[in-house]
Amino acid sequence: MIKLLTSCEYNMDTACVELHYSDGSALVIDCIEDEDTFATSPTYRTELDYPIYNDPLAYAEMVLTGAVDEYLRTVSQRRYLD
Repeated sequence: MIKLLTSCEYNMDTACVELHYSDGSALVIDCIEDEDTFATSPTYRTELDYPIYNDPLAYAEMVLTGAVDEYLRTVSQRRYLD
């Protein structure tokens, strides 16, 4: 049986990204625990906040595929113009 993703959202009350599937199952990603694991600086924590709030599905995909380190390396190399 194929499980289809029906919703993905950030729950501010639990600080978790919740993925709900068509068969009634759910996957919950604890964002605080992930930040403690991957975000070793305040800058990294800030960079992880953006996808959590604005694109929780992309955040869940990063966590599930193990691409958080790559994402943080990529965004930390950005140069901003003043």
